[in-house]
Amino acid sequence: MVSNLGELNCSKLNGDQLNSDKLNDDYEDQGYFVIREYFNAAEIASLREVVLKFHTLWKHDNAEFYKEVAFNSSLITGSEYLGSDDRVKLFNFISSKKMMAIVDAVIKNNPAFMNTQLFFNPINPELKDFWHRDCQYDHDVDVQKIVIHETQVLHLRVPLFDELGMELVPGTHKRWDSEEEFNVRQEEKGRLSNESLSTGKQIKLAAGDLLVFSADMIHRGLYGMDRLALDILVFDSAGDFSDYIDPDCLPDSAMLDHIDDPRLFINTLDLKSKSEV
Repeated sequence: MVSNLGELNCSKLNGDQLNSDKLNDDYEDQGYFVIREYFNAAEIASLREVVLKFHTLWKHDNAEFYKEVAFNSSLITGSEYLGSDDRVKLFNFISSKKMMAIVDAVIKNNPAFMNTQLFFNPINPELKDFWHRDCQYDHDVDVQKIVIHETQVLHLRVPLFDELGMELVPGTHKRWDSEEEFNVRQEEKGRLSNESLSTGKQIKLAAGDLLVFSADMIHRGLYGMDRLALDILVFDSAGDFSDYIDPDCLPDSAMLDHIDDPRLFINTLDLKSKSEV
């Protein structure tokens, strides 16, 4: 269910004017919410400039992979393709007042930064948009049934161009698959993971919108149009996700001094240092 607030012209709002309780209620109930026009044209243009710089260099270095199987990349904030100034720009966007208002509405205690991903249309026409839960890539079915009821990872998706968006199955962040959903997602009983689901809800996205959803709910990105979406992954520090974090995607001490609100990254750095003890 799209938040009523998400239908306002949110380019006129700042983080302090959001109804945090409503956003949290929508997330708890449905597993997602979308806010329309949350970022203005200048904010998206600035973000797009940095992300396209990363994307161009990444495609050049991963040409064969990009051509054959890729539909996303990760570690956008890492040091391999972007210099310090561009990385600081990304860190400041990720931890901006607008973004932190959303994060704080859903994750009440010590939110931490995990990673960034960039989603685009695959070059290979044989690749189809597919239903999945993120946890299925780390756990077998029995464990998946458990982890969806535990601490979850939050996706904050920022489309850089207008796109077909996402298709989600509301409520599956807290419940297991129906028979139809399981057979399609797991490709059982002759079903394919790119088939339509009767329970799916499509959410078309435009540049400037913000979609927030649980990583472990059943979902799929929809290929087509000028798809290029930045996903920011955030989690509750109580969750044991430190092993998933690449230290290179975190700011160093010099960068922290240039980040307006660095607590999201400081929480992650603290978790990484504790895990190494």
